Amino acid sequence: MKPVQFNNTVLRDGHQSLAATRMTTAQMLPAAPILDEMGFAGLETWGGATIDSCLRFLGENPFDRLRALKKAAPKTPQIMLLRGQNIVQYTSFPDDVVEAFVRADAAAGQDIFRIFDALNDPRNLATAIKTVKACGKHARGEICYTTSPVHTIDAFLRLGRELREMGCDSIGIKDMSGVIAPRIAYEMVKQLKEKVGLPVVLHTHDTAGLGASAYLAAIDAGVDIVETSIAPFANGTSQPDTVRMIALLEGHPRCPKFDPAKLQQLREYFTEVYKQLSKFTSPDNERVDSDTLCYQVPGGMLSNFRNQLNEQKMSDKFADVMAEIPRVRAALGWIPLVTPTSQIVGTQAMLNVKFGRWKTIAPAAADIALNKYGRPPGAVDPELIKLIKERTGQTPIEGRPADALSPRMPKLREELAAKGLPTDDEACVLHAMFPQEFAKLHAPKPAAASAPVEVAAKPAAPAPAAAAQPAGPGNRYRLTIDGKTTEAVVEEL
Repeated sequence: MKPVQFNNTVLRDGHQSLAATRMTTAQMLPAAPILDEMGFAGLETWGGATIDSCLRFLGENPFDRLRALKKAAPKTPQIMLLRGQNIVQYTSFPDDVVEAFVRADAAAGQDIFRIFDALNDPRNLATAIKTVKACGKHARGEICYTTSPVHTIDAFLRLGRELREMGCDSIGIKDMSGVIAPRIAYEMVKQLKEKVGLPVVLHTHDTAGLGASAYLAAIDAGVDIVETSIAPFANGTSQPDTVRMIALLEGHPRCPKFDPAKLQQLREYFTEVYKQLSKFTSPDNERVDSDTLCYQVPGGMLSNFRNQLNEQKMSDKFADVMAEIPRVRAALGWIPLVTPTSQIVGTQAMLNVKFGRWKTIAPAAADIALNKYGRPPGAVDPELIKLIKERTGQTPIEGRPADALSPRMPKLREELAAKGLPTDDEACVLHAMFPQEFAKLHAPKPAAASAPVEVAAKPAAPAPAAAAQPAGPGNRYRLTIDGKTTEAVVEEL
């Protein structure tokens, strides 16, 4: 039997899940050559919240990070997480912006694109998959795993077949909340291998304590790759630790081989980085929490959500907000909880707890109910649709949401040219998603600050945290989660 392969996530999901995505490029570069020599099938280094974090908190150009990591680790394929039509933001973008982003990313050195849609709506994946293939890169179509009355193995298999027909090179099972049970993992992998016929990758978190056992079951079923991290950016809300997985596989015919001395070297190095990022870490995210099986909040969100509730002086309401999340999710058609839906549902749950259920409806939550993010997997609560119609006059849309969006690339180039900023694809897509942060990145800097930055032999100190968003005036309320600010008007029912 062929040994199972490991992808490593420490440079992306590892620190996104446990340290609020605050690891700097300078902190990554000393470890990148070691990771490159280990024999991992891929290194996840980009996408997800890293682009936002680079611009908003770290003052970095994310494309420069990718180029630097590609140079430091040239042998191992680089992996990114792409939110389909949302790219790496929280709203949908026109096809021409999605295409420009993929082209720019591929040109900067990206090899493998993990492409998912928060609602598992394949219409929101088509443009990204087509463009990745046109660039000669690897398209990994992701199935967002969740549990609900409408999510079955047969439904996931149908999506797997659609992804194959759309041109995907492999299928990923994206268990963002760490809730896949071992026997379900076994059955999903087995049937995807048999009935879809593409390589299968399992990605999970150990939030509920199931991650490592799910990997073992998937390996027995023939999974091609599982994704691990490096402690202390591992376990808990992150992926299982590489060393731990190797120990669990000792004596297994599919156990891979890694240099234990280099793994220890990586462990020691990242322990120092973890200490430097201590203001962004929390013991709550390092422990097993079986309540996750109920509320299904992804690890990457949990590492930020507690801080956000504390900023809103609601830290004592954490359990209440978590208990409200499944109710909101059911009302919105049993949507999976993954960026951006996890943040939207979390925000709505917080608003329900603070002001009363549905007394205020976040605009993004209303947009999900109105099909503006795509087709929910289940039926949206008709009473909620009625309430939204009464308040906004809007009704659910039909068709692919992106079809209603006009091309933006020519306009983006005009806007940047008028400001004297770069107008290439990289600049345009960053400006489209994060206009204020991108402009700040290019703002004039003092002469001393503009000098070339040398990469330190030891990890650089992290950038300071961004200031909390103040509450809005009057009856407007603002909440920021993972850099996304939602503002809503409180209305009495």
